[in-house]
Amino acid sequence: MQPQAPRTIIEPFRIKSVEPLPLTTAAQRRQFLQRASFNPFLLRSREITIDLLTDSGTGAMSAAQWAAMMTGDETYAGSESFYQLERVVRELTGMRHVIPTHQGRASEHILFAALDLRGKIVLANSHFDTTRANVEYLGAEARDLVIEEGRNPRSEHPFKGNIDLARLEAALESEGARTACVLLTVTNNTGGGQPVSLENLRGASQLARKHGKPFFLDAARFAENAWFIHEREPGQSSRAPREIAQEMFRLADGFTMSAKKDGLVNIGGLLCLNSDELADKARSLLILTEGFPTYGGLAGRDLAALAVGLEEVTDPDYLRYRVASVRYLYDILDRAGIPLMRPSGGHAVYIDAGNLYPHLKPWELPGVSLCNELYLEGGVRGVEIGTLMFGHPDPALGHDRCAALELVRLAFPRRTYTQSHVDWLGEIVLSAAARRDAAPGYRITRQGAVLRAFTAELQPLV
Repeated sequence: MQPQAPRTIIEPFRIKSVEPLPLTTAAQRRQFLQRASFNPFLLRSREITIDLLTDSGTGAMSAAQWAAMMTGDETYAGSESFYQLERVVRELTGMRHVIPTHQGRASEHILFAALDLRGKIVLANSHFDTTRANVEYLGAEARDLVIEEGRNPRSEHPFKGNIDLARLEAALESEGARTACVLLTVTNNTGGGQPVSLENLRGASQLARKHGKPFFLDAARFAENAWFIHEREPGQSSRAPREIAQEMFRLADGFTMSAKKDGLVNIGGLLCLNSDELADKARSLLILTEGFPTYGGLAGRDLAALAVGLEEVTDPDYLRYRVASVRYLYDILDRAGIPLMRPSGGHAVYIDAGNLYPHLKPWELPGVSLCNELYLEGGVRGVEIGTLMFGHPDPALGHDRCAALELVRLAFPRRTYTQSHVDWLGEIVLSAAARRDAAPGYRITRQGAVLRAFTAELQPLV
């Protein structure tokens, strides 16, 4: 009899350094949340036991990355660490111009400013919050064209991040003069961390080029998207994730990237382009806001760590573990009947808070309510992806114009938490969900002009 292969996917690393977790009492958490005006963004790290607010810059770096940091070249102009990073990025993406930035939203702002967006349209599957804010700040329209299944949490479509190619073609034909570019976010963060298929990427690229429009990727989670293509797309299972990623990039004219996700670093971003003219404009803006083009707001040690991270992130063992660890929590909650964005995504589990809390209207912020209940139950911090993040005041309605979905994202930092952490996390979510009927709604008492979710102050409805 042949021995069965183990079914458990273990962490493909061992731990060399540890950091203590803050452990708090229920009374302390209630006090902390009140002090934060019921907005989890305003909590302090020492008040949080398991932090799933974001996977951006919150992961653990490898021994090879820490070693590379010791050799980082801190020369202001012409750093050897930049040229090392440039070589790695060009090999992976094929892009001619590699422009480092301090993080992804800087890359977005520079790209959109260089495109001179005022009065134009950016066509995308879904814009995330900072992307949308940068487009709108520059006087343009951010238009989402995700497929219909991407708007349905219960759909099991394997590539719910796909852009609707028919709607994209119609928009390009009817409003091509106003269209600045086509942008695909991989994976689609707004819509539940859902991937985009290679077939869809090819189709969007062809349509953009047919109509003479540049085609860009928001590539923050490119490796996770490549893994889903490897897992789910017919004809792709024999290809390595790195090979798939290389094709994804070669379909595009450029990309923005928060390297704090699939760059496996704590700070950094990239703007990479093939157009000489656009790159010249971008570098001029970079010098004004980020720094010299060979450091872009980063220390040499950060550039060195990113070069290693971009090599490590496409390792199949790492990606198998990464996706399996998210799916592990998804399965715990799914078996218990918690309403989720289906199927399991790459970097996070998305709970359908609107479905979990049917007694709350969207403008009563059910996602915020669930975030606060998770924190009060066990010191777990998640983030609302719903009306607080994407809605806006509408005096004609008498309440906020609401988001399409009311989700709570539990985003997994990379290489940070173990299986026992996730088992405990599952218990906290189920315990909080058991009190769902008593969860209060919230109202906004103070908000900023842009990206209000970061700084809004709230009060429970009584």
